[in-house]
Amino acid sequence: MPIRAIVTDIEGTTSSIAFVKDVLFPYARRALPAFLKARGRDPEVARWVDAVAAEIGAAGPDACIAEVLQGWIDQDRKHTALKALQGMIWRAGYEGGDYRAHIYADAADALTRWHAQGLPLYVYSSGSVGAQKLFFGHSEAGDLLELFGGHFDTEIGGKREAISYTRIAEAIGQAPAEVLFLSDVVEELDAARDAGMTTALIDRLQDYPAARIGEAAHGHPRYIDFADIDLATPGRA
Repeated sequence: MPIRAIVTDIEGTTSSIAFVKDVLFPYARRALPAFLKARGRDPEVARWVDAVAAEIGAAGPDACIAEVLQGWIDQDRKHTALKALQGMIWRAGYEGGDYRAHIYADAADALTRWHAQGLPLYVYSSGSVGAQKLFFGHSEAGDLLELFGGHFDTEIGGKREAISYTRIAEAIGQAPAEVLFLSDVVEELDAARDAGMTTALIDRLQDYPAARIGEAAHGHPRYIDFADIDLATPGRA
C-alpha cells in the first residue's frame, strides 16, 4: 500500500539524543525548584503537580515534589506530568535564546521535501505536545512547525503499546498500513508494526555506535539517513 502519512519520533530520530540528555534535561533539572515555587499554584502547573503528589502520596505541592521530579529526570522516566512540566520550563530557554533544538540536516531536508510533496507529517514523542512545538519552532534549521499536521504525546498512550498507534491512525484518518512510523527505538517500532503500521528503524552512528542489524533490528528496515528512505518501497532498506 502507498504511504499516505508519516509519523516521526524526535530524540534519536530527527535529532540527537545528546541534545536532550546534555542540554534539555539538565536545564529543566536546575530550574524545577524555582519554577514550582513561583508557579506551583498556576492552574496549568497545579494540574500536573497534583498528579505527581497523588502518585507519591504527598500532601500537595510540598518541597519533595521538585526532588521527585528531579529523580525522574535522572531516570529518564516517561511520565506525562514530568514531560508537561519540562515543556513549560524549556519554553523560557528557547524564547530566551539559551539554546536551539538540534535537528539532523538530512531529517530537516527530508521532512521539508515530503511536506512540499503534500505528504501529511505528524510527531509522536514521549515529550509533551507543547515541548514538541517548542522544539520544532526553535530548531537549528529554523521554524519547522508548519511542516506538521499534528502532534501526539503519551496522553494518547505509551510508545511501546500497539493501541497507541491504532489511536494515532484513527486520529489522522489513515489506514495503519499507509502510515510510516520512524523511530530509533526497536520496541516502539514493534508496537507500531503490531498495530499494522509500516515501520523504519533510524540507526544513526552518532547515537548508536553499535549498529542494530540482523536480529537486533527485529525485522524493521534500517536506515542511517533520512535521504535513504524510499517512500515507494519503505519496507526495504
